Amino acid sequence: MGFPFLVNEHHELLTLNNNDLPIYRDLLPGVHVQPQFLDVVNGVWALRVQFEPGVVLPAHYHTGNVHFWTLSGKWYYKEYPDQPQTAGCYLYEPGSSIHQFITPETNTELTEALMIIQGANINFDDEGNYLGMLDANFIVATLEKHIADSRLEPAKYIRPPQTDYSTK
Repeated sequence: MGFPFLVNEHHELLTLNNNDLPIYRDLLPGVHVQPQFLDVVNGVWALRVQFEPGVVLPAHYHTGNVHFWTLSGKWYYKEYPDQPQTAGCYLYEPGSSIHQFITPETNTELTEALMIIQGANINFDDEGNYLGMLDANFIVATLEKHIADSRLEPAKYIRPPQTDYSTK
């Protein structure tokens, strides 16, 4: 049996060297982002993120699953303070998880993470009121605006093609 027939041939690896790419500071307050993969069609986003000490994100509901690797620092969910995540931890979150991300103010270093998320985070305030949605589309729009407003180097990340017809 031979190799399968390929509709899309790959002539080079889709790879990024994060050491050569910028990290966009304060995309959200105290949150520095280096995009890796943003797929607005399928709702998948992969980010390298650095969190300053004392960051508290809104409580959020995940519509899809999350893979979250902690590379340095420490963080925890408000709902699970006895299960802090530190360098070397991997966390899997199934869809329909609800929690609030916190980096302790006592952290002496950035908390750095790599996350792959399917779907969206639906954000809520402390009273449970809807605040907004964070998904691949929001990240692309926010990133592009931040880059344009700050006159920064354009982001380089892996982006699958948009959905289109098979013929025109």
